Amino acid sequence: MSQIHALSDDQVAGELKKMTAFIKQEAMEKANEIRLKADEEFAIEKSKLVRQETAAIDSSYEKKFKQASMSQQITRSTVSNKSRIRILSARQELLDRLFEEAGTKLSDVSKNKGKYQGVLKNLILEGAYALNEDKLQVQARKADYDVVKKAIEDAQTEYKKKVNKDVTVTINESDPLPEGSSGGVIIAGTGGKIDINNTFDERLKILETDALPSIRVTLFGENQNRKFRD
Repeated sequence: MSQIHALSDDQVAGELKKMTAFIKQEAMEKANEIRLKADEEFAIEKSKLVRQETAAIDSSYEKKFKQASMSQQITRSTVSNKSRIRILSARQELLDRLFEEAGTKLSDVSKNKGKYQGVLKNLILEGAYALNEDKLQVQARKADYDVVKKAIEDAQTEYKKKVNKDVTVTINESDPLPEGSSGGVIIAGTGGKIDINNTFDERLKILETDALPSIRVTLFGENQNRKFRD
């Protein structure tokens, strides 16, 4: 039989020391492993938080930037519209004043009797050509009756020359034009059922409607925003 030898105190102490050293080494390695894992997890979590915060900041900045851009666009649009309205209003005032002054000056035409007689003759002829009837009546201001009678004679003579037939034109003294009107005549045919308004006031209204686009271009230039031209 083999004999079992008891360990001496020194041997026991040595074994305990070895075991203690081994356990300590294991503990240190484990602690280091835990620390490394904790550092790694901290770094991952930290990176994740940084990305989240960065994304939140970027989102907030983008939202505020869009809000600021939209606010700026609205402000620009508002200012632009107000400026455009002011410009259009000023232009319309100028056009209104232009036609108002033209209306005031129309009455001056009748002051030059010779020139006015020629104008009336052409207005009567225009109506006669358009109506193409044998008998016509004209309405005029009472103050113009004398010059209108002379214009009628001239118109009848020229009408006969151009059309080779007679036309009889008389003044409708029962229904004169208002004395406050600027002048001109209204030519009526078919017993007064059809008439052509060749008064100065009516001509100015037509001019205001028909010639307004070209007057705008002359005064203010072409509108660059228009896609279509007349």
